[in-house]
Amino acid sequence: MSQISELELQNLRHLIGGYDTTHCKMQEYASCAQDPEIKKFFQKGAQSAKQNKEELMKFL
Repeated sequence: MSQISELELQNLRHLIGGYDTTHCKMQEYASCAQDPEIKKFFQKGAQSAKQNKEELMKFL
């Protein structure tokens, strides 16, 4: 794998952190939701954010 620049590394760090935050928030929203459809919506969002984070981590 080729080396990434410092700017690219900073951008990855920023994106990964954002997806991590989104994952945590979506999980919390899902746990607080009463409506099953809303709960499912937030659970899917949390899973998507987690997958995106994991995919970006492969570049490190």
